[in-house]
Amino acid sequence: MKFTISGSTVATTLLVTATLLFTMTACAPPDRQAATCEVVKEVNVAATMRDGTVLYADIYRPKTDEPVPVVLIRNQYGKDVAALQPYRYMSPHWLATNCYLVVHQDVRGQYASKGTFYEFTQEVDDGYDSVEWAAALPGANGNVGMYGSSYLGATQWLAAAAAPPHLTTIVPMNTSSDYYEGWTYEGGQFRLGFVEPWAMHTIIRGAAANRGDTALVKELDAAYLDIAKWLRHRPYNNFPPFKPGDPKVAPYYFDWIQHSTNDDYWTRLAPERHHSTITVPALHIGGWYDAFLDGTIRNFTGMTTAGGSPEARAQQRIVIGPWDHKSYSRPPAKDYRPSPMLAAIGKAGEYPLAERLLAWFDQHLKGRPSDGRAAVDYFEMGSNVWRQASAWPIPGTEFTKYFLSSDGHAASLLGDGKLTATAPASGQPADEFTYDPGNPVPSVGGHSCCDNTGGQQGPYDQQVVEARPDVLVYTGAPLSADTRVTGPISVELYAASSAVDTDWTAKLVDVHPDGTARNLNNGILRASFRESSSQPTPIVPGEIYKYTIKIWPTSNMFRAGHKIRLEISSSDYPQYAPNPNTGTAFGTSDEIRIANQRIYHDPAHPSSITLPIIPGDK
Repeated sequence: MKFTISGSTVATTLLVTATLLFTMTACAPPDRQAATCEVVKEVNVAATMRDGTVLYADIYRPKTDEPVPVVLIRNQYGKDVAALQPYRYMSPHWLATNCYLVVHQDVRGQYASKGTFYEFTQEVDDGYDSVEWAAALPGANGNVGMYGSSYLGATQWLAAAAAPPHLTTIVPMNTSSDYYEGWTYEGGQFRLGFVEPWAMHTIIRGAAANRGDTALVKELDAAYLDIAKWLRHRPYNNFPPFKPGDPKVAPYYFDWIQHSTNDDYWTRLAPERHHSTITVPALHIGGWYDAFLDGTIRNFTGMTTAGGSPEARAQQRIVIGPWDHKSYSRPPAKDYRPSPMLAAIGKAGEYPLAERLLAWFDQHLKGRPSDGRAAVDYFEMGSNVWRQASAWPIPGTEFTKYFLSSDGHAASLLGDGKLTATAPASGQPADEFTYDPGNPVPSVGGHSCCDNTGGQQGPYDQQVVEARPDVLVYTGAPLSADTRVTGPISVELYAASSAVDTDWTAKLVDVHPDGTARNLNNGILRASFRESSSQPTPIVPGEIYKYTIKIWPTSNMFRAGHKIRLEISSSDYPQYAPNPNTGTAFGTSDEIRIANQRIYHDPAHPSSITLPIIPGDK
């Protein structure tokens, strides 16, 4: 599907409603390339979209007589504050000092811009129109690049899907390839710990302020202080802070709950469905504990194999570091800290992101030579070194199975669960546990978003989780040599439940000699979604099914003496909404039922995990 512009030609206006012209000295942090241009900032420059709605941008204009390329940032979090934090972004001013005309725009219905905000859907047409408007600004040479993280990455992909003629390259950071899978849902389950706090604290609040609804802003601020309480609220389609029935407040949230399968509501906008029509080079940036890591990699691999032009397929690059959603390759921030284990990596995890970004824009917007870096730059945890590769998965990867094994007592860290290199040769009793949605397994780290106050992001010691009787623990023998694991991970699980629907969770863990159990990544699968995310089907209670659980990728060197561990359970709260085990339509009921779960590992049911092993010479 190719998006086409409809209606009249985009009207462009340069009306400056509140113009602030001042000269900024050309300065840059000492670890970044020296600046070359002084900058003048213009505030609230108007751009009229095809339907007449006016969006406002701040323009950072380099003082030069030569036409220069444009870097466009389209932001739903406020151009006056968001995308200015030094621990997350290169500032618009700094980009402009390197002789780029930088346009920082508030999206429709947020902050300075007019119109009604609705997540995702408005960004296709508005993205096209904004690119073409920016390309025609005085002083622009017609080449437009885009840049930004998270939703600012979504605004890039949705604009690129519309194929504006003057869009030349994008730099999407920490963003997804699909707004159902890997953004709002994962493996069929709602990403509760991300979606509700994020929507409450940012987009719903921002749109309310834009409408002048100060009373609602105060209510949302108060509710956010009690977010732990609200995360336990059911049903999700009757969430009081978001004012059910009031179409002005958060209609998109209630649509997300209603569209709990991967239907056309989601697929029409998913960037990965439009890779074949996107023709721009892209520099992808992600983190091993980022909320959108999987989508970042899927965008990279999808564009590499199916991009809409030979240049686009050849000009895809990716950087993946030891970062969560907010803290990557930046100086520490006063108001945000990653997990202690992530922070302990220290300077080894830093990356010359500013230099890489600038070199990328210089190549694709100014025609300068490439910096010559490999297609894949990635950080290997454990060894704490940066590595490069020509493709993803890493060429030469040996996908290796490890099998679950026990005498039927794998529940908790004290049990007898093992990971072995050989499949079970004889019958083994199944492992059993009870899953109570009213007492779910707590999230301790992982790939959630967006604040780390509750410990939802990054690596943490998992021993407190592994002490629970509803967590099965399978541990390999101490490794005799360093073992490199980098790439996609999957679990084949043979399981039965007493429920008509339930969840299965899986987590890969690096166990240190002192017992510290560091989570690497995790995954989830709703049982009814085992065959299709668009056409779920219930399970028959007591019947054994084969489930394939996708653990998100990682890169880790398991040091000699460490152990590889797999955790299996049925909940990971609040990262994911606890499955009520009832089979009712998602989000429509507060009823819950307890389920009895059985995991099989015998010759007829060889449950296993497949790890991407990198040979020592690669």
